[in-house]
Amino acid sequence: MSAVPGPYVMLSENHGSVRPPPYRRNVPRYEHRKSGRSWCYRFICCFYCFLFLLIILLAGFAFFFYIVYKPQAPTYKVEGLEIKAFQAQLADFSINTEFVVSVKADNPNNAIGVIYGHDSSVVVLYKETTFCSGKLPAFYQGHKNTTVMKLDLKGKSEFGSGLQEALTQNQNSGRVPILVKVSASVAVVLFQIPLRKIVVYVNCSLVLDSLSPNKKPGIVSTKYDIRVSL
Repeated sequence: MSAVPGPYVMLSENHGSVRPPPYRRNVPRYEHRKSGRSWCYRFICCFYCFLFLLIILLAGFAFFFYIVYKPQAPTYKVEGLEIKAFQAQLADFSINTEFVVSVKADNPNNAIGVIYGHDSSVVVLYKETTFCSGKLPAFYQGHKNTTVMKLDLKGKSEFGSGLQEALTQNQNSGRVPILVKVSASVAVVLFQIPLRKIVVYVNCSLVLDSLSPNKKPGIVSTKYDIRVSL
């Protein structure tokens, strides 16, 4: 004979729900959270891509500008020198001088202008002794422009007997070496947009045939040394 099955028990809402066995564990749920680092990485990647693209564009513009406009540095030349006063004072071994120096500034560029600032100086020296000094005028030099500046330089300096003897010998030989030092603060203007300022240093070594007042000396030779400080 077969075994008699046990009684069935009907579960209903009144009896509650079936509980899992006590040994059963609940499976943990993992929520997918986006890390904040991924957003940071995307931002850095976009920033470097933009920076790289900007560098490429600037390099392309610089290459295009150089090919089309062919920029050149302005040139400077001492055109002449006039001596208005040159008087030695034997009482205190000093010398009063007044020179007029003509400097030609040539800007050969098509799209580049030059602004000359107020911070400039011009000094005339003989054997490291200052004869006279002055400054350049402040002005704007446009494209394809040549400007001749007449600089009125004045000064009084100590001039001992040794320098007077050396100057007398140079005068007799017709070869008087002097040095004209120019320091100019300029700003380059590109398409009407002023760029950063630079300082241009021009040293012009001149050999004159004489240094006599009220007489325009002849220039025997010239030598230029030009430097730029950013």
